[in-house]
Parts: sequence; C-alpha cells; structure tokens
Amino acid sequence: MSTDRTTLIEPAELAALTADPDVAIVDCRHDLMRPEWGAQAYAQGHIPGAQFAHLDRDLSGPVTTRTGRHPLPAVSALVATLSRFGVDDRVQVVAYDQHNGAVAARLWWLLRFMGHRAVAVLNGGLAAWSAAGLALDTSAQPRAPRSFRPRLDPQAVLGTEEVARAVAEGEILLVDARAPDRFGGRNETLDPVAGHVPGAINHPYLSNVDAQGRFLTPQELRVRWRATLGGRSSTEAVAMCGSGVTACHDLLALEIAGLAGARLYAGSWSEWIRDPARPVAKD
Repeated sequence: MSTDRTTLIEPAELAALTADPDVAIVDCRHDLMRPEWGAQAYAQGHIPGAQFAHLDRDLSGPVTTRTGRHPLPAVSALVATLSRFGVDDRVQVVAYDQHNGAVAARLWWLLRFMGHRAVAVLNGGLAAWSAAGLALDTSAQPRAPRSFRPRLDPQAVLGTEEVARAVAEGEILLVDARAPDRFGGRNETLDPVAGHVPGAINHPYLSNVDAQGRFLTPQELRVRWRATLGGRSSTEAVAMCGSGVTACHDLLALEIAGLAGARLYAGSWSEWIRDPARPVAKD
C-alpha cells in the first residue's frame, strides 16, 4: 500500500481494499456478558475476507489468580495468531468490532506493542459498514499464513507494582477509561470490588466517540484530552480500565488527537484488586 493507515480507516476506504492480499481484516466483535456472541455474529455475516479474533482466546492470555480478566497474551501466542491471520511486515491490518472500536482498539494496541504500526480501526465499526450499504459475507475464507516478526516495545506497558510506585511518586497520570459510575464505585457489574486506584482520574472511553460510535475529530479529541491531561504531557499518561481492553480505546483516541506516547496498565482494575492490601478509592 502506498500509505499506511495507523489510526482509523473509513468504510469506503476499506471497501476498496478487501481484495488486496496485503490487507488483513480482523473481526473483533465481543460481548463481555456473552463471550461466544462475537463468533456467532461473525458466522452470520462479516466484512468479506475478515478473520475472527476472540478477545478471550486470541487477544488475551490465560487468567490466573494474579492477573486481571484479560491479561496480555504471551508474545509467542500472539505471533502465532498474527501469522495465522496472514500478517507480516507488508500487511496493513484493519480491526473492527460492532460499532465504537472498544474491542478493535485492543488489537490495534497489541500490534503496535509488537512493533507493527500499519494497523487501523474501522471508524464506526460494522454498524458504519452496514449503514454505508456495503456487503457482508457468511463464508469463512482463511488467509494464507505469513511469518510475523515481533519488534517488541516493552516500554509501552506497565505492571501493577510499577503503577503503584509511579502513582505514589507522581511520575504518571493514571487515566481510567471506565464509565463514571464504575470509576466512582457506585455501579460495579464485572469485578468483585468497586472503586478506582487512588490518584487515578476518569476519561470514559465513550467520550471519545459520537452517538454512532464514530471517533470525534482530531481537534475535538485534542480539546477533551488536553482538559483531562491538565497541562501534563501525554507521555506521562498511563491508561487503564477494568481489564486493559477499553483503555486501548483511550490510547487510540490520544493518537488520533496527535498526543502520542501514552502507555497501558494492562492488568488494570481487575488485577489491582487481586491483592486486598492495595488501596481503593471511591467518590
């Protein structure tokens, strides 16, 4: 491709690329309450040529008593998955989910973490594709496998102990992407402990998109994120959420806004509360 897409791609742009062997499309649809819904929805209709990635099995590693709900996959496992999807250095990857990019952004971040920058999220997801009158396919068409070579960026992610120390010392600005009621500890539906990491601030991932699930303009995102950052550099920001998934949405929004360099607390809230000795804050 003459120009790599590194943040977003529009439905009409993607429609012109579905037959390109150097474009890999990945369907990331998922419902936390119905983990097999995404695969079922994929079978009922997906963008032509798309491969299906399951959040729990392909984009996460095994859950243990020490991890959060969606730990990062092992590098070797992710390399195998990306190779199976036919991704190598020449390939533009496009990730999509049902609409707002909440899960697709996880694959976007994982690829960047692995050193692959030619990855974009379909703006508005499958809903925008369908609204544009573009066709769906029900056949499974695996891509020819390729050899993915990782170039890991270990600085892009922080562990729980690093986060605890850095927050306490004021070295980072911890930004939680969960909805305000969950952040405030008023309505916890997924995790056994309600609240947030003391010192964290809230930037709900849904504030990055409009009512149709499309990302706001770079200019509007810049205004909103500069208000959240409060004068601090984006390189000081560390995004978290419940399990390290929608945090990637905040990281994508920052990138769209031209505010690069933020990092991920992959374990997020569900890992933080594994140790009952860790402090918890509420509104």
